[in-house]
Amino acid sequence: MTRPTRRAPRSDAQENRARIIETAHAAFTDDPSGSLQSIAKAAGVGQGTMYRHFPTREALLLAVYREELEALIAAAPRLLHEHEPLEALRLWFEHLAVHGRGTHGASLAVAAATCVGRPHPPFVAALELLLRAGKEARQVRPDAEADDVLLLGSSLWRTDGGTAYQERSRRMLTVIIDGLRADARR
Repeated sequence: MTRPTRRAPRSDAQENRARIIETAHAAFTDDPSGSLQSIAKAAGVGQGTMYRHFPTREALLLAVYREELEALIAAAPRLLHEHEPLEALRLWFEHLAVHGRGTHGASLAVAAATCVGRPHPPFVAALELLLRAGKEARQVRPDAEADDVLLLGSSLWRTDGGTAYQERSRRMLTVIIDGLRADARR
């Protein structure tokens, strides 16, 4: 029995999906409880199009946060190409903090991806790339392990998000990066 070949989505369907995800990202950042109807309207698509691509709110949230995680993973080699390893690591953690605290749902997605014991392999691989480059350049201490660093980094998005958050986040990031320096006291 021959299985029918699956046709690639039409270009307009791909564009609609991308526009919905982009609109949802902005909407969830502004209001994590935003409705699918309001997102569909803002994206300029009908309800049928919305539900054809994302039958549930959770499906849309997952698509938004999957893209955020993929962007974070893709940022690691780009940052290493543009910066010294320790600076690339610091910038990557800044991106992680922004994605993690964007909305409650993003925080949960990032927390799930960084969970010690069952981390998201591509996410850990991105951090390991940064740590390995830092170790090779003798900028990062040789005993720095991705699981430990992720556990420390989780403090960047597990805060109240109040007005003092940005300053507090900068201080926490400084503590993390200073602790990873090859010349840090042990």
